[in-house]
Amino acid sequence: MIRRSLRKRVIAEINVVPYIDVMLVLLVIFMITVPLLNQGVEIDLPQAEAELLPPSDQQPLVLSVDRTGAYYLNVADDPHQPLDAESVLLRTTAVLQRNPLTSVLVQADEQVDYGTVVSAMVLLQRAGADTVGLSTRMPDSE
Repeated sequence: MIRRSLRKRVIAEINVVPYIDVMLVLLVIFMITVPLLNQGVEIDLPQAEAELLPPSDQQPLVLSVDRTGAYYLNVADDPHQPLDAESVLLRTTAVLQRNPLTSVLVQADEQVDYGTVVSAMVLLQRAGADTVGLSTRMPDSE
């Protein structure tokens, strides 16, 4: 009889190996995502279908990027003359220092790669723009 009671004894152990595996996976995920969160361009994305900008008395500052990656600024002496990054930075800084509430937009060609558009947005952010919008055209209705 004594022998039977010893065999049915419950073992009270917790296997922690699966918990350690889960914690290590979470640690790796956080180690990868945290540096990505610090490297971003702050923009306000619309939460609904794109709407027209409200009418304003002042002209927005528009940085256009053509398919070759050249910059054009609508407030330059000649808006059809391409500018280098340093000129765009100086002119944008001057405009934003005169009127910090100026709307800032990036208008890029469809063929321009994403990195070039982000570089243009970073350039405007360095010049002092708090928010940068992306200009789009209305889709053609069929």
